Amino acid sequence: MEDDYERVLCVKPECFVYRIPPRATSRGYRAADWKLDQPDWIGRLRIVTLSGKCYIKFEDKLSGELFAQAPVNEYPGVEVEAVMDSSRYFVVKIVDPSGKHAFIGMGFTDRGDSFDFNVTLQDYFKREKTTKEMEIEVSHAPKLDLGFKDGQTIKINLAGSKSGSPRMRPKAGGSNIGVLPPPPGQKVPSLTPPPASSMPVKHSAPNAQQHKQTDEWGDFSSSSSSSGGDWVTF
Repeated sequence: MEDDYERVLCVKPECFVYRIPPRATSRGYRAADWKLDQPDWIGRLRIVTLSGKCYIKFEDKLSGELFAQAPVNEYPGVEVEAVMDSSRYFVVKIVDPSGKHAFIGMGFTDRGDSFDFNVTLQDYFKREKTTKEMEIEVSHAPKLDLGFKDGQTIKINLAGSKSGSPRMRPKAGGSNIGVLPPPPGQKVPSLTPPPASSMPVKHSAPNAQQHKQTDEWGDFSSSSSSSGGDWVTF
């Protein structure tokens, strides 16, 4: 689809066309041999591409009617040739629909317009040459067969795993969880029993006299009665 429409590369609103005499020598054309102050046609110039080809079109400024066009196959070449004595004038080979051709002189008043005209053609054909060279290289490049052969396999080594060393997994139920030690610098509090003298003693004696005797000598009485030894009962 890209080749089906016209693509404009350069537009110059004013250019001058001259009828030129035949080439006098084989060295080239000279713009001084033309009647530069009496151009035969004045109009607009466009450089376009269509269907993969480059054309220089001379058109009317107002109506856009085509005056003449020049197909360009290479540059520099026989279709467009710079004159020997000026950078603002060129000789262009125009071709009509029947195939007849003629050489005309063409020029610009401004040197910047002639520079743009020259650079546009150079850049276009440089890109075309590079594109064709790449297409030739691709067409002659050997095709790679990336398919698997019969019986061929591949081995994938996952990142982080090594052969022969299975990865340890935690056991269920929390059996791998140990008892946490106490924080450093802190002592575990321990409870000490009270001294024997401070421990309360329960009595069931009915009177105070018996209660007093039990408090003072209860331990000795119980010891002598239970052992039956040499202890004297008071």
